[in-house]
Amino acid sequence: MYLRLPLSLFCLLLFLMIFSVAKAQQCEGSYGDPVVKLDFGSGVNATGPPLEDGITNFFYVPDCANDGQYSIVSSQTSCHTTWHVVTHDHTGNAGGYMMLVNASETPKVFFTASKSLNLCENTNYEFSAYVLNLLTLSASVSGTVQPDLLFTIRRPDGSILEQYDTNTIPPTANPEWVKYSMPFSTGPGVTNIVLEIKNNGPGGNGNDLLLDDIEFRACGPLITPGFSTIGNTMPQNSCAGTPSNYNLVAQLGSGYTAPKVQWQQSTDGGVTWADIAGQTNLTYSFSMPANAPVGNYAYRMAAAEGDNISSLNCRTYSEPLRITQNPKPVPPVIQVAPVCDGDPVNILASGGMKYEWIGPGVTDANRNLQNFALEHASMADAGDYRVKVTTTGDCPVFSNTVHLAVNTRPVFSINSPSPICAGASTVLNVTPNGADIKSYSWQPVDGLSSPTSGTTTASPSQTTVYTVTVTNNNGCTDQKSVTVTVLPPPTIVLSPKEIIVEGQSIVLDAKPSNADTYSWTPTEGLSDPTSPNPIASPTHDITYTLTATSGIGCGTTTADVFVRVYKKIIIHTTFSPNGDGVNDTWEIEALETYPQSQLKVYNRNGQQVFSSTGYSKPWNGGYNGYVLPSGTYYYIIDLKNGSPLQSGWVYIAH
Repeated sequence: MYLRLPLSLFCLLLFLMIFSVAKAQQCEGSYGDPVVKLDFGSGVNATGPPLEDGITNFFYVPDCANDGQYSIVSSQTSCHTTWHVVTHDHTGNAGGYMMLVNASETPKVFFTASKSLNLCENTNYEFSAYVLNLLTLSASVSGTVQPDLLFTIRRPDGSILEQYDTNTIPPTANPEWVKYSMPFSTGPGVTNIVLEIKNNGPGGNGNDLLLDDIEFRACGPLITPGFSTIGNTMPQNSCAGTPSNYNLVAQLGSGYTAPKVQWQQSTDGGVTWADIAGQTNLTYSFSMPANAPVGNYAYRMAAAEGDNISSLNCRTYSEPLRITQNPKPVPPVIQVAPVCDGDPVNILASGGMKYEWIGPGVTDANRNLQNFALEHASMADAGDYRVKVTTTGDCPVFSNTVHLAVNTRPVFSINSPSPICAGASTVLNVTPNGADIKSYSWQPVDGLSSPTSGTTTASPSQTTVYTVTVTNNNGCTDQKSVTVTVLPPPTIVLSPKEIIVEGQSIVLDAKPSNADTYSWTPTEGLSDPTSPNPIASPTHDITYTLTATSGIGCGTTTADVFVRVYKKIIIHTTFSPNGDGVNDTWEIEALETYPQSQLKVYNRNGQQVFSSTGYSKPWNGGYNGYVLPSGTYYYIIDLKNGSPLQSGWVYIAH
C-alpha cells in the first residue's frame, strides 16, 4: 500500500529534509581559533578592490554584478528590484566587505582558495561560510533558480578530501545570513588544502548570492572548564590590593590518541592570548597578585593531538574563564554629630553597591541601608560606628570609625499654680533635677516678668498656656507646659421681671458665672435662699435680689427680679337688679386690680349689651337706660396681661 502526497507537499517535505541536513554538519566538540578567516576586508568606500589573482575566474565590477560577475561591497541597496536590500555584512560592521556573486549561465567554480591554508596533519577541522540568498521571496516565481553551492576541500594533488553540497538555498522574506559548515580531517601528511566553491545552478534567472566570513578552525574533543568545579564558569571578581586564589579545572572528552594540553591567559579580556609556562595539566592553580593591574583577565585550556599542541593551527580551546580585577576601593569617610536623647540620627555613606553597618544601634532594619538612620536615638545607641562598603566586583572596604555621642536632655519639673483672679499674678517656678541647666525660655512672653528665668511672675489677662524650653550645657532641650487659669469676677444673667397669679409658683432662673456662694433677699416665699434657682411663691408683688460671691475673692455681684402677683378673680354667676339693695349688681371679685382689663357681655342673639375697661363700677344689668329682662347672658374677659381669655355665662334674675 502506498501513501500518495500532493506534489507541492512532497516538495516542501523534501526541501525541509534537505535544508535541515544541509545545516546539520558541524563540529560537536570544542573549536580552535580561526586558522584562516576570509572576510574580504573593510573600508570607508562602498566597494572594495577585486580579489587576488587565482581566487575567482568571474569578472570584477565595482557594483551591480551581472551573470558571471562579482563585486566586493559593504551593502546592496539598488542593483535589482528582485534582490534584498542588505545594509551591512554578516558581522554587522557597516564598513565590512562581502563578495556579491551573480552566477554564470552554466554551473562552475567561482571561488578557489589555496594560499595560506596551512593546517596540521591528522587533525580535525571545521570549514564554515556565511551565505545570503539575494533573491527575495516575492520575486521567486516558477522557473526562478536559487543558489545551490558545492564546497570541495582538495589535497594539494587535487584529490578530494571532503565535499559538501548545501542543496537549494531557499529564498526568504527578509535578508537572512545562513552559516554552512562541514567537518573534515587532514589525515597523515596533509598540511595544506585547496578550497573550491561551485554554484551548481545556472544563472540568468536568479541564483545570486552574498558570501562572507569563510573560516577554518580546528575541531576536537569537548573541553569543559570551570572554577574549582567542572562547569562552574560564572565570571569571578578580584580586588586590587587583596590577593585572590583560583583553582582552574578542565575535562577533556575522548577523541585524541595522545592528547596534550596547555593553559593560556589573556590580559585584555580575550582579545589576545599567551601560553602560561609549565601549565600543561588539566588543573591550574594560581593567585591573582594584589598589585595586578585593573582589567579583564581570561583563562582557557588548549588541547591537541600529541606534539601538535606546539602549533596554534592545531589547537582547540575551552570556553574562557573570566576574572575581573577591580580597582581597590577608596575607603568612604563618614561623619556624625552629637545628638540628644530622642533625636534622629543619619550617617551618610556612598561609593558602594552594598553596605553593612557596624555599631550598637544597628538592627536588621537599618544594617544594609546606604545611609544609616535612627528615628529616635537612645543612650543605648551611643558608641562607635563604621560601615563596610562593597563596591563593584564584590570588593569590600571599611570606612573610618566615628563615635556617636547621645547626650541626656535636661530633667526638671514645673509647679502647677492655682487659678487667679483677673488682674492678679502667680509665680511660675522651674525646679531642675541637676545643676547642668544653661538657659530658660518661656513662650508666650505676654504677662511674664522674666521670660528667660527659671522663676517668673505671670500676670496674664486671660487663661494662658505657658511653655518653658530648658537647655542644658550639652545643648539638649526639653519642654514642659503649664496653664495659668484666670477667673473673671462673678456675673449674673437674670430676667428683671416675672408674672404669676396669686397662688402660683415660679423658678427664679438665674445664670451666675464664676461664683461659689449665693444669697437671695428677702427670703419671703423662697424654697432655698442659698440656691441660684429657688422656687418663689409670693402672695403679693415683690422684688428679689440675688448676691453672687467668688470663693477665691474675685468679687461680688447682684441682680434683681420683680415678681408681679396678680389677684385671682372670682366671677359670680347670678345677680338680681331689682332695687331691693340685695345682690343688685354683678360682682367680680379682684377684677378692679386689672385696670387695663376689658369685659364684654352679650345676649343670646350675640348683641353686646355691656362693656367696660377695668371694673371700678360693677354692672347693674342695664342697657341704654333700661333694665334687661331676666335670662342668661354671655361674657368674655381679657385681663390684658397675656393670660388666656376667660368666658362664661351670668344669669339675671328679677
